[in-house]
Amino acid sequence: MTYSGEVKVGGPADVHELKDLMITKIAVGPMDNNAYLLRCRATDEQLLIDAANEAHSLLAMIGDDGIASVVTTHQHGDHWQALAEVVAATGARTYAGREDAGGIPVPTDVLVDDGDVIRVGRVELTARHLVGHTPGSIALVYDDPHGHPHVFTGDCLFPGGVGNTRKDPKAFARLIHDVETKIFGVLPDETWVYPGHGNDTTLGAERPHLPEWHARGW
Repeated sequence: MTYSGEVKVGGPADVHELKDLMITKIAVGPMDNNAYLLRCRATDEQLLIDAANEAHSLLAMIGDDGIASVVTTHQHGDHWQALAEVVAATGARTYAGREDAGGIPVPTDVLVDDGDVIRVGRVELTARHLVGHTPGSIALVYDDPHGHPHVFTGDCLFPGGVGNTRKDPKAFARLIHDVETKIFGVLPDETWVYPGHGNDTTLGAERPHLPEWHARGW
């Protein structure tokens, strides 16, 4: 079945099958958060991105194989409501951006900096530190050796714009700078974008609108 990335709270997950990696997307909680389960096809090791809410739904998606690690993209509360329960049930190691870890009420085992590599089995994800939505937001880039890149952006990039910077011009300037230089500036149009809420997009679909985002300031 073709992956669309369109999921609804209470509905089924959607699975993006790549040669080396399986990506399962589910929507949870009152703020329609996306959570992503990554599974290395060579080793069956799993990693969860954002234990946002509904621990029972996340644990059902994870299944009996458990997870080795869980990455929290940023410190906002809607992205970690189920983190404590998921960690307690799975024993997973926790990862978060160094500047945001203090705002997450579950201890962070690994503090993540820009350029750090996080592994799930034989698959490598590169962390990109994006400042503006929060001080320590991170995106995760999977540069698929058999195809185009895939990037998990948390709340830093969505279809139609960057994340909320609360009408703070300095925060917006920092976020748009980081997204342009660390995401758009180094990744091709074919890059698939998996955001923290809502539908997926590609860099190619969003790139022509960057001048509009600059002009409107959000």
